Amino acid sequence: MRVLTVNPGSSSLKVSLLDDDDTVLAVESGVGHEMAPMVTDMPPPDAVGLRFVHGGTDFPGPVLIDAKVTGRLHELADLAPLHQPASLEALAEITAALPGVPAVACFDTSFHATLPDAAATYALPEEWRRRFGLRRYGFHGLSFAYAVRRTAEMLGTVPTRTVVCHLGAGASLCAVAEGRSVDTTMGFTPLEGLVMASRAGSVDPGIPLWLVRHGLSAEDVNTALERDSGLRGLTGIGDMRCIRALAAERDADALAALDVYHHRLRACAAAMTASLGGLDALVFTGGVGEHDPSVRMRLAEDLAYLGVSIDPDRNTAADDDTDITAPGASVRTLVIEAREDLEIATGTRRVLGNE
Repeated sequence: MRVLTVNPGSSSLKVSLLDDDDTVLAVESGVGHEMAPMVTDMPPPDAVGLRFVHGGTDFPGPVLIDAKVTGRLHELADLAPLHQPASLEALAEITAALPGVPAVACFDTSFHATLPDAAATYALPEEWRRRFGLRRYGFHGLSFAYAVRRTAEMLGTVPTRTVVCHLGAGASLCAVAEGRSVDTTMGFTPLEGLVMASRAGSVDPGIPLWLVRHGLSAEDVNTALERDSGLRGLTGIGDMRCIRALAAERDADALAALDVYHHRLRACAAAMTASLGGLDALVFTGGVGEHDPSVRMRLAEDLAYLGVSIDPDRNTAADDDTDITAPGASVRTLVIEAREDLEIATGTRRVLGNE
């Protein structure tokens, strides 16, 4: 079964065609969500797997897309406004480009279906929780699922206590106990948790309420929290590479932004280890996690008290999947290439009965 995997970002799109052995036959990526030009010259797929950020409680695993599923996905769009509409747009494009080819939705929230009630429950009125489905869902699940699977392959065993750091434009951490998600930093929407490229991460919930009471519209506040906060709010720039370059020139705003970024990252990483009762493996993935040695080194130094130590040379030279653990360290530290496409293909085959 050839599976076309479709991975929409907030402003970009990546499509990959994988064969039965998960060999990549073709890959295309670009800005925007124009699907037809990307698939025109590819061999025809037998199935399509699409990444959706939010599945709510309706979809604890991948599902064949039909009209009913599509309708529910539209209803969930306002919970992930940077991503869900893009995935729905991609679905419409691929349906038009490949009529009759079955399509499967694969969800970032599915990996976190194992969250215990204590980790998933907000201390909010019961009526609200029941009526609106208010709970912590967690995101980046496709990335986490692959990172956990690849960690087991690299180490030859499933670590008892793993913290996976998906660090990119969007960023979150996951506490994984023997392969299961038991805590994570994102919550009801992808806004909670770490400082990100344009998202604020966790803020005092009184701040948005105060701003609304003082004249800003709810939509203005939402837009600012999603698109104009995080690193962009601190520096005017959302790209970590640019901020790193400015920090090297001792730019005050860039240096301060990195301090804020790492303060939250350190605190959240420590919280994940507390949920696990310790740490056996620390995994970095995502664009920043894979390609920024300074972020990895600074977090390792912050977590040295837990037994984390990385080899400077291995860290600097890390490429693709690499063990960067320092000799004698009690915690294994890995860099793993994000491969959501493999998780999407696996989920698609499972739904269609080919795995």
